[in-house]
Amino acid sequence: MEQKLVATMDKLVNLCKSRGIIFPGSEIYGGMGNTWDYGPIGVEVKNNIKRAWWKKFVQESDNSFGVDAAILMNARVWDASGHTASFSDPKMDCKSCKSRHRADNLIENHSKGAINPDTMSQEEMQDYITANEVRCPNCGNFNWTPIRNFNLMFQTSRGVTEDSTNTIYLRPETAQGEFVNFLNVQRTTRAKVPFGIGQIGKAFRNEITPGNFIFRTIEFEQMEHQWFCKEGTDEEYYAYFKKAAWDFLLSIGIKPEHLRYKDHDKLAHYARAACDIQYLFPIGWSELNGIHNRTNYDLSRHQEYSGKSMLYTDPITNEKFIPYVIEYSIGADRLMLAVLSEAYDEEVLEGGDTRVVMHFHPAIAAYKCAVLPLQKKELGAKATEIYRKLCKKFPCTYDEAGSIGKRYRRQDEIGTPFCVTVDFDTLEDNTVTVRDRDSMEQIRISIDELENYILKAIEL
Repeated sequence: MEQKLVATMDKLVNLCKSRGIIFPGSEIYGGMGNTWDYGPIGVEVKNNIKRAWWKKFVQESDNSFGVDAAILMNARVWDASGHTASFSDPKMDCKSCKSRHRADNLIENHSKGAINPDTMSQEEMQDYITANEVRCPNCGNFNWTPIRNFNLMFQTSRGVTEDSTNTIYLRPETAQGEFVNFLNVQRTTRAKVPFGIGQIGKAFRNEITPGNFIFRTIEFEQMEHQWFCKEGTDEEYYAYFKKAAWDFLLSIGIKPEHLRYKDHDKLAHYARAACDIQYLFPIGWSELNGIHNRTNYDLSRHQEYSGKSMLYTDPITNEKFIPYVIEYSIGADRLMLAVLSEAYDEEVLEGGDTRVVMHFHPAIAAYKCAVLPLQKKELGAKATEIYRKLCKKFPCTYDEAGSIGKRYRRQDEIGTPFCVTVDFDTLEDNTVTVRDRDSMEQIRISIDELENYILKAIEL
């Protein structure tokens, strides 16, 4: 039976805008394509996702270290990495409506996934589009320019002139920041191979393809981990990180039936192995993250272009070698979309009403609890006291407007796992009612036990 999510992209976009999760970028000026702003709820959820990833792959790792490399790098970095020469997409312009499209996407959509354009040369893609009269998805005409390669890097100039020697780029990936700091990290931490370098940071790509909300944007955050190891151990670590990446997704609430591995049909010339983990997004199965065995290509290239030795000396055998790299890369924004898609639910309640609820893992939810006084005038002070106490331990929100039922629904829609209701009994016996978001069951608990109760539930 085909898997299907409850969420559609339209439902997610509407909920995100109405509940302060994600807004269109520059909206009051008519927006800017493929850009989005994270609102009060969204920024908390996204930060929690990043914290969970960092905890798993840096904090809890025996031999991994973090960096935060500069966005702007010496232009030679991108020569060494190959980006200035080959980081491009095969694009075609529709002569009728002037829209621009990726040739590989046109082929994949036309064939309904039966043809994999990753295995085709540019000439083969051109021949397929011509032979099958693949038409423009915007205007329906068959009136294309030939395929041309467009570099995806944003280019700018440093200084007061636009002389070519001053050309710099907004980084299209964060990985090079880990590679160029390999020696710095190894030296200052006294790390022994194998060891890892993790980073979370912004990257930029001049994408023209429709973004499908935050699935593909021109400005995005990557969470990347590079594992430096000796040749001969690389296959073992490649398998390890494939499983670790999968297990991390399960740990934050992604269902296994909505995930699948997809080995690359065509490898980069330097790669020994490459695999994606795909998620069943509302738009269908698409890449969520990648794991790659990059061999010793990256450090070798930087050694060649910089003139600095990237050799590592084994402290026991004195053997010198350039380490292999196992890369694990996942987009924070794309993972955010997967988390939103997975959490979204519509439940029909007794009486026929429907509630929209976001079933975030409690560790990922923006607020861990909402404090709700049943009556504002006489219970507000006590509720505020509880709220202030809990806020010192984890993010909370406070709501005293409207009926208790409407307040529950508002918290359901932003995924708050617990609602703490302060009523008149609270003043007598120092207890509160705690409502569970998912089951809607309520228990009575002492205020003194409340903090530990919630802390235990939000552990990851």
